[in-house]
Amino acid sequence: MDETEKISLELNYEYTNGTIVHSYVDGELESATHVVLNFDFSNTDGMNPLSLFGIELVEREETITVDAPAESIVSVEFSSHGMYTLKAFAIDNQGVKETTEIVVRIELRMEWFESNTYEPTPLVIDPIPVHGGASPDTIHIHSTVENPELIAGREVEFTWSLVDGNEDACQVRNGLVHDGEFADWETIHFNTFQVHELKINYDSGQDYINVDQTVLIAYSALESEPTKGD
Repeated sequence: MDETEKISLELNYEYTNGTIVHSYVDGELESATHVVLNFDFSNTDGMNPLSLFGIELVEREETITVDAPAESIVSVEFSSHGMYTLKAFAIDNQGVKETTEIVVRIELRMEWFESNTYEPTPLVIDPIPVHGGASPDTIHIHSTVENPELIAGREVEFTWSLVDGNEDACQVRNGLVHDGEFADWETIHFNTFQVHELKINYDSGQDYINVDQTVLIAYSALESEPTKGD
């Protein structure tokens, strides 16, 4: 390439990872908070006037561009967990293009709360990346069952189980929670290739229970290092 055609692609970005949050109340999705990452091209320069800045999302087969003379920041929104390959590029008015590659890690945290129930709803855990690519590393589970304090309240026996798509129980934990107390289960699961359900079976007792659970679908930290912006 001739010196007069060169583009100096200088890109700044503070984050290359993020966590989507899905909040559920009584089995229904109440809110979904997506991840937005910003990529700043303002220090990019070229021998010829620049016309476009953009990000190609390889797995999503999608490209986002902005008009270089007017804007310098490209924002990318992620609504699904996964490892993503991004190709950031600048194009000048002669059609010359300079590209660099960025790897992004997006995880998913599910926050689940049910109150006053004898039959907790199964929590569906789908670790399969919608857009393909690397599978998650682990599934982290933290589940709390509360037996709210009542006059003449009784203890409740129940069973936690993590069940795969074949209805096989991958992990099982028996629980006993006395009136006015909590019981916790924390575990890590390494089968991230199948959809699972986190179930709580009410075995015996007469008190309603509350369920408070957090599930994190986590990936290995293989994302690109953020840059040090000016």
